[in-house]
Amino acid sequence: MSVDFIARIVGMILLFGGGFYLGTVLGNSAGDQPVLWAIVFGMVGALLGLVVTPFLTTRPMRALRAKLSVISLKTMVAGLLGLIIGLVVAALIAFPLSLLPTPLGQLLPFIGAILTTYLSIAIFTTRQDDISNLVGSRFGSLNRGDQDLSPENNSVLLDTSVIIDGRIADIARTGFIAGPMLVPSFVLNELQHVADSSDGLRRQRGRRGLDILNRLQKDPVIPMRITDLDVEGVREVDDKLVVLAKQLRCKVLTNDYNLNRVAELQGVTVLNINELANAVKAVFLPGETLEIDVIQKGKETGQGVGYLDDGTMVVVEDGEMHIGSVILVTVTKVLQTAAGRMIFARLKLNDKKAFTAE
Repeated sequence: MSVDFIARIVGMILLFGGGFYLGTVLGNSAGDQPVLWAIVFGMVGALLGLVVTPFLTTRPMRALRAKLSVISLKTMVAGLLGLIIGLVVAALIAFPLSLLPTPLGQLLPFIGAILTTYLSIAIFTTRQDDISNLVGSRFGSLNRGDQDLSPENNSVLLDTSVIIDGRIADIARTGFIAGPMLVPSFVLNELQHVADSSDGLRRQRGRRGLDILNRLQKDPVIPMRITDLDVEGVREVDDKLVVLAKQLRCKVLTNDYNLNRVAELQGVTVLNINELANAVKAVFLPGETLEIDVIQKGKETGQGVGYLDDGTMVVVEDGEMHIGSVILVTVTKVLQTAAGRMIFARLKLNDKKAFTAE
């Protein structure tokens, strides 16, 4: 039995009683069939209670609980301190304000309490980091309990594609990711759904992602944990990641091109491991000499294709006749594409001989 259903029943009973009483009073005042008035008003009250009660009780509480679940502990403590100080200041100024002539003496203490409380909460939550540093040890335990979700600790949200990719485990061990890595439960659920897929390839990819998560969790060097934080009212996993990253003010780690662009449009910082892989590849300038093993034909007539150790594609002009051989080539152009870096080259001048790869 859901909480909404219970709230509807309770609201229906209470408003039926209130409507019945109101109908009785109005019927007696009109002197015309008070029982009929009571029944009609009672039924209207019961109907209103059945329909409206969840929107006045459980729904606001659920929204408030979802909002509080993504607010850091440090922010809540700062807001509570601001509330206390605001109420103290309001109490101090209430007495002199109450001595003013009517109606100022009745209105200004109430208005002053609202303004001072609001300003105190706003100031304390805005400057929570400065207050935390100033108080020092008094906030130390709170910071330790909330360090995984604080933006100054460079928390990173992982999406499904980057977990399935698998390179995140090796990247994390190098120390390039400074802050803790967070895997929301909805990402884990999507990963489990992929691992249970009827398609063999998807199932294999999902299981590899689960193995990578298990490896990350067991490694004491890598700060990674699964969080139950969720986003209400959003169904798509990518949309949830972007909204959660905005709420936590943290980064998203992905290799999904579309998620990368959508997140950047909404002001979320994205770490793309494909861009990282391209950035650490060796840089070659036109005129430099490479030794390349030509393994296949290119798209254009006469072209040969080989690969460097880091996976960079090298397209060799007139290299088709040297397939299966290691040759010396001269770089003519370097092209950066969305899929990675491509190098165009031609056979080295005055040294067009090739030798068979062992």
